[in-house]
Amino acid sequence: MRNYYKTVNINSTGPKTSDTSILIIYTGGTIGMDRHPENGSLTPFDFEKIIDAVPELKGFDFELTVFSLDPLIDSSDITPDHWLQLGNLIEDFYEDFDGFVILHGTDTMAFTASALSFMLDGVHKPIILTGSQLPIGEKRTDARENLMSALEMCSARDANGEMLIQEVCICFNSKLLRGNRAKKAQNFNFTAFRSYNYPSLAEAGIFIEYKKEMFWKDPINDPVRSMKKIDANVIVLKIFPGMPKDFIIQMLKNRKLQGVVLETYGSGNIPTSDWFIELLEDTVKRGVVVVNISQCTGGMVMQGHYATSTKLNEIGVLSGKDMTTEASVTKLMCLLTKYKDVERVKELVGIPLKGELTQ
Repeated sequence: MRNYYKTVNINSTGPKTSDTSILIIYTGGTIGMDRHPENGSLTPFDFEKIIDAVPELKGFDFELTVFSLDPLIDSSDITPDHWLQLGNLIEDFYEDFDGFVILHGTDTMAFTASALSFMLDGVHKPIILTGSQLPIGEKRTDARENLMSALEMCSARDANGEMLIQEVCICFNSKLLRGNRAKKAQNFNFTAFRSYNYPSLAEAGIFIEYKKEMFWKDPINDPVRSMKKIDANVIVLKIFPGMPKDFIIQMLKNRKLQGVVLETYGSGNIPTSDWFIELLEDTVKRGVVVVNISQCTGGMVMQGHYATSTKLNEIGVLSGKDMTTEASVTKLMCLLTKYKDVERVKELVGIPLKGELTQ
């Protein structure tokens, strides 16, 4: 993968009252698109023109630098390699900036936010992802408001001068959400993201209301480090009526498989067909880590609450509690990379490592 970027420096025209510096990383996505003058299709525009699109950026009293990835990435094409690229970029420039704003397409933003939260250790600065439902150059767009809110939240400091936010977040439609708690919920209005099982961290109105009691702070105080590889041998298996036995068998018997995120009904229920229970049991015995999460956007898995999930406890399927699919997938990928001891991975699945689940 080409690991290039372009740099644009944005200098404030106002008096400097802050020595804060923020790095904007533009990856691609709707926020940086222009409409083609002939066919109306969306195409990336040169982000060096960001000042033309958002002249308000000149009014901030802190330094802004823009890195534009080259080539740009449609969020539908995001892969773990791109997560590694972003993580390494943050690690490389962590000491040079006080905060990071990542401009990203909305389709996979929750996956990237979740992945970065697990990949990066020792983070004590804000890493805020944002984007938009309409391009930044449109007359009626959410892009400018999302970007301006993300930057203002990213620059906030506490009474001791420390960066107020010290985790990976998503800022969208005036709300700041924990990155590994967020899900894309809408594609037809500006309320694109929701955090169903955890409150928002901040809300922007006339003033920005920060809910400091909800913040996460990494207990790791070592210099920030990003993972250098990711084991992506994880699948998502969504339970549904009439699942074809032969296809499911082929998926779960793949010898490269390391982890399964099992999307079950309600509070963690599955069909009680003998073939499926036996297949899951065999999969767990082979050393594959199977995590049970609910298909419901709110609530959590309670294995054993109903008879249809009791068997999962017995065969070694793990409860993902109230994790999102995005957090479950990326957490499994990261744990399977960091630890070769499957029992250690299983132990850590149910522990909140970055505030991703309720203990």
